[in-house]
Amino acid sequence: MALKILTIVGARPQFIKAAAVSRAIRETDGLSEVMVHTGQHFDPNMSDVFFEELDIPRPRHHLDIHGGGHGDMTGRMLMAIEPILLAEKPDWVVVYGDTNSTLAGSLAASKLHIPVAHVEAGLRSFNRRMPEEINRLVTDHLSALHLCPTATAVANLAAEGVTTGVHHVGDVMYDATLFVTGKAEKSSTILTDLGLAPKTFALATIHRAENTGDRQQLLAVVQFLQDRSRKFPVVLPLHPRTRQAASALGVDLDGLKVIDPVGYLDMAKLLHNAVEVYTDSGGVQKEAYFHRVPCITLRDETEWTETVTHGWNRLWKQSTHAVQRDIDEYGTGRAAYEVTRLLNSRGPQ
Repeated sequence: MALKILTIVGARPQFIKAAAVSRAIRETDGLSEVMVHTGQHFDPNMSDVFFEELDIPRPRHHLDIHGGGHGDMTGRMLMAIEPILLAEKPDWVVVYGDTNSTLAGSLAASKLHIPVAHVEAGLRSFNRRMPEEINRLVTDHLSALHLCPTATAVANLAAEGVTTGVHHVGDVMYDATLFVTGKAEKSSTILTDLGLAPKTFALATIHRAENTGDRQQLLAVVQFLQDRSRKFPVVLPLHPRTRQAASALGVDLDGLKVIDPVGYLDMAKLLHNAVEVYTDSGGVQKEAYFHRVPCITLRDETEWTETVTHGWNRLWKQSTHAVQRDIDEYGTGRAAYEVTRLLNSRGPQ
């Protein structure tokens, strides 16, 4: 009987990571997968299009849960996920990253004594004011299998006393980037649609609560982007949360090339052809490196410290990048197959 994996996703970065692992599951004998989409990202441009473009199996369960505060959203997800786990009886629950969907999935599974595998385990910003940091910490301490993208993540877990079931597998987002870049270059028309030539523009994303929940902070970030736009156009695919915050807080986005959220192929095309990237997204920081584009992180810390030490990224209040070096620990694009190998080797728990 095939080992049954139940995968829980809910947000754009998780769709990208799950695409790589789901592909590896389909190619591995003895594994089957059930996909659960919480609905945390509900805009079609941030959800449905990713399933189409990345060849992800359609979710068997779509919970359509989004909006509300962190406790409200996480609680509703817990209530909806538990009966699914009871009905599906998976051997493993796989969660990704650091969202409310990650936390709800790991809590629901743990309370039912279903082992949790955390892809992207061990990341730390050491800023507990970030909801993502709390989600990471709790998920890691509930998980039986910690699938770490970097050696630093392994060390972070060891410092917290977590050493069992810890594996450095590399970064599954690199797998996804290798899979999609050629396809995006051939099929995406986003540059033509926007009237842009390669390497003549910068790309920005803003979505984190720390940047969108306070007028002065959002204003400072937008002014930083507006200053950069004097050098070259700054394309800003506008996250729904950021659009709502800018409108509610009276923050003017003039001077920026604001567009609607884009699918993964269009985003890959923009990343690959940008001169610089400005973002508060952990995933986009790494994707910038995968495309070998310098990044500036719109935060005061980053969980992807090796992108800074190796010169591909800097925090926005720093003045310069370090000398650029390749980052070997993200792997060679086979991280997803290492994930499936470990799941298969552990078997039912």
